[in-house]
Amino acid sequence: MHEFDIKSDLPTVEEARQRLLSILSLCRGKEKVIKIIHGYGSNGIGGAIKKAVHLMLKMQKNSRMIKAYIPGEAIVVMKGYDDTIRRFKHFIEKDADFHKGNDGITYVIL
Repeated sequence: MHEFDIKSDLPTVEEARQRLLSILSLCRGKEKVIKIIHGYGSNGIGGAIKKAVHLMLKMQKNSRMIKAYIPGEAIVVMKGYDDTIRRFKHFIEKDADFHKGNDGITYVIL
């Protein structure tokens, strides 16, 4: 599984959104699952990139551009992704973050 860090250089929300779109375009048809590292707003100012990533992925899923996405925290806390996790667990269960409930990542199933 490839992972992509879209937040380490502190981009704006729009820059992070553009990075995500580029990554999805690049990986579609080549990867089954990718891990997006977006952070979670631990510095007290909100997690705007995380919210934008999840909104964009929801739209991508609704338009069938991706199969699914699983927020890292949904692995350990019931958040309505249980069926999705069961369906795609075999793609992500070997990842180091799988059982950690990492709020700063999201798995994208392409």
